[in-house]
Amino acid sequence: METRISEEKATTNSEEKPEEDELEEEEEEEQQSDEDEAQEGSADDGGDDGEDGGDDGDIKRSSKVKGKAADKKCVPGIIYMGHVPPRLRPKHVRNMLSVYGEIGRIFLQPEDRQVRARKKKSGLRRCDFTEGWVEFRDKRVAKRVAASLHNTPMATRKRQWIASDLWCMKYLHRFQWTHLSERLAYERSVLQQRLRTEISQAKRETNFYLENVDKSAHLERKRRREGPQAEGKSWEFPQRQTEEEIQSKKKRKQDSVAQRQRDKSRLMQQQSQSNVSLLAKIFNSTPVQ
Repeated sequence: METRISEEKATTNSEEKPEEDELEEEEEEEQQSDEDEAQEGSADDGGDDGEDGGDDGDIKRSSKVKGKAADKKCVPGIIYMGHVPPRLRPKHVRNMLSVYGEIGRIFLQPEDRQVRARKKKSGLRRCDFTEGWVEFRDKRVAKRVAASLHNTPMATRKRQWIASDLWCMKYLHRFQWTHLSERLAYERSVLQQRLRTEISQAKRETNFYLENVDKSAHLERKRRREGPQAEGKSWEFPQRQTEEEIQSKKKRKQDSVAQRQRDKSRLMQQQSQSNVSLLAKIFNSTPVQ
């Protein structure tokens, strides 16, 4: 029985092997045919993609050109305002000039501190401006605005407070906002340096004054110690000598020199006479016996 079962298993295995081989061959053929179709499709798509790629390249190129043109259009321009009427604020300037184009930054230079101090003394507390800078998003608009509004009335109605004022504008060629910030920083540093010098000068003056006060106190104490004699001292100043006094002084000097010489010669004469008498006594004396 066991031999029969083994023989039946062997026969079934031999029958299943060729069937498996046939299935594997069919699967390989299907895979090969699919690969061939994929290669043909890719070749056809490649030609279409080449045409589409060319179209996409043209589109990208045109978009780049448009982007560059847009960048060129967006170059900002700055206008300088040489006159700013009283009570005019940056918001008023923005409202008046935004009609002509898009406005970026606005800066108005306030008045000097001394002017504001004088105004405060007189009772005016408002801060006015002297000059200003306005940035337009497009420099071509800024050029047109500066050319058209220069020396024209600022007000659109006669009853406005700026009806008698005119626009004083100038387009700043190749001027950037960084230049303005650098200038403001330089002016701020100059002002700080000036303040430092003034403070140091004031300190020197106060120190000099305090030193003089100390000296005066010391002299006062010294005067008190010395008593009333120092207070009663008279101050006399030497006067310049006249010509007669100078000549008489010279004459007295010459006379004194001549008198001194005469005295000297007389002394010498007396000494010589004494020497002669002494020698005569020595040589004329008799020898001792």
